[in-house]
Amino acid sequence: MKRYGLVGHPLGHSFSKAYFTEKFNKEQIDACYENFDLENLEVLRELSQQYPDLCGFNVTIPYKEAILPYLDFVDPMASEVSAVNTVKVMPNGRLKGYNTDVIGIETTLKALPPDHTFALLLGTGGASKAVQYVLKKMGLPYHLVSRSLEQGSFTYGRLTPEIIQEHLWIINATPVGMAPNIEEAPLIPYEAITSEHTLFDLIYNPEETLFLKHGREHGATIINGLKMLHAQAEAAWEIWERK
Repeated sequence: MKRYGLVGHPLGHSFSKAYFTEKFNKEQIDACYENFDLENLEVLRELSQQYPDLCGFNVTIPYKEAILPYLDFVDPMASEVSAVNTVKVMPNGRLKGYNTDVIGIETTLKALPPDHTFALLLGTGGASKAVQYVLKKMGLPYHLVSRSLEQGSFTYGRLTPEIIQEHLWIINATPVGMAPNIEEAPLIPYEAITSEHTLFDLIYNPEETLFLKHGREHGATIINGLKMLHAQAEAAWEIWERK
């Protein structure tokens, strides 16, 4: 039996184990999927030793960027993004990193109503870097929002209704609002959102975050991260099965 899994901390919010377990059962694949809740990456190499049948794993918060130095090889696209969410365990035990978040995000963004202004991207972490890569690839200008000006174009405290009105796509690439903290939302001027806006939250649990709820209440188009997750999961499976 082949073994796959998810590396992150904490992992209470993850959909991956349920998704792949259902996939393996439905498609009669002789494999299992486990959560590897690691408090630090120093023990990453021990996974392959502890589980010699481990063929690959996904990577989630907070390790998408931090895992890079622990890998033997990094796919060029993941290297450009500077974040990894999928790792293939090579026959010799070496680890190669990929970024399938890019595929999932691109699948989602291409299905959204076109943005003829700027996109406003909340967050500057690993997930944000994948979104930035896709926006650049699609030729869509964007501004970053961060807690400090050193990392973003705007800080949350400097966002104004005028800035919101100038950005018809607003993308949440932060974990703010993720279960169990469902009463939280990024601090932006929601009163300036209109029916011309599209709000995309990379979070999928809950299905409608407070961020998306505020958007819906102001008539915006809203979409969560579930479609993105399905696309990136299938892309990860293709990588693991690739000879």
